[in-house]
Amino acid sequence: MGLPEELTELADRVSNWGRWGDDDQLGCGNLLTDESARRGTATVRDGRRVSLAVDLRADGIQVGQPARRYNPILTVTSLNERDKFAPGIWEGTDDLITMSTCAATHVDALSHISYDGQLYNGTPTSVVTASAGATRLGAEHLPDIVTRGVLLDLPRLKGVAGLDEVDPGYSITGDDLDAAADAAGVRIEAGDVVLVRTGEMRHYRNGDRHRYAVGVEFKLPGLSVHSIEWMHRHDVAGAFTDTYAYEAFPPTQPDWSDCLAVHMIQVRDMGLLQGQNWDLEDLADACADAGRSDFLLLAAPEPIVGAASAPVAPVAVL
Repeated sequence: MGLPEELTELADRVSNWGRWGDDDQLGCGNLLTDESARRGTATVRDGRRVSLAVDLRADGIQVGQPARRYNPILTVTSLNERDKFAPGIWEGTDDLITMSTCAATHVDALSHISYDGQLYNGTPTSVVTASAGATRLGAEHLPDIVTRGVLLDLPRLKGVAGLDEVDPGYSITGDDLDAAADAAGVRIEAGDVVLVRTGEMRHYRNGDRHRYAVGVEFKLPGLSVHSIEWMHRHDVAGAFTDTYAYEAFPPTQPDWSDCLAVHMIQVRDMGLLQGQNWDLEDLADACADAGRSDFLLLAAPEPIVGAASAPVAPVAVL
């Protein structure tokens, strides 16, 4: 089963293969330039910092769908322990963490999603192995994100707490994103990163982990295939959401032949930076209080060699 013909044509229109060279491993990370960093810095006014990360915890976002995604497990490896070979009277505690790299707030590497045997820029999927992970397009190639971030707050635009109040499977289109940008009085520029708020994170914050992860009868609001050309047209470096799935569920085709089509086309064809589980609730309130929707966005993905995703603790500075 291949992508439906209209989605294959869409993928061809938005493809960035070869745009930055045949050996490129950054994708739209190339749009994070000195200029975009200066534009982000210029938005800082009062210096208020807002964390966009969820806590790493054993009872976190993962609930078993899909299988083999594990919440962080903390193991103490030394407890108030003296090193008998070191001088002094100090004692120290060390620990390790075991987790899926996409278990919480994260950025996907360009090795994360493929179809038809190819990753971004025509890279064969054979570069990903069980023993070494991604030998190309791994998380160590994800760029440090220092740019202007723009919050596109769709629930606030529509006067609801979350898009699920409009439709449990609300599909966000380019027109929706334009309306949110217009309402915020922001013009999207090349190298910006957009943070798309749906309001889904409020379920996780309220303790309903299952509702956050799988929605209502597997209906979840999110980005639709009708938002993909908007991302390409505006040359955004990345798009991050406050949802588990990133894109709307169920997909548009009755046979689900376009399942994860937004992931596939944005990551594999565009090379777009993307990720999920970004907590945008406090940021939405801060932006509303400040009467603005742009800010300096700082996010440095963990450079885990060969990983398909990387945990990140992003911060917005207003």
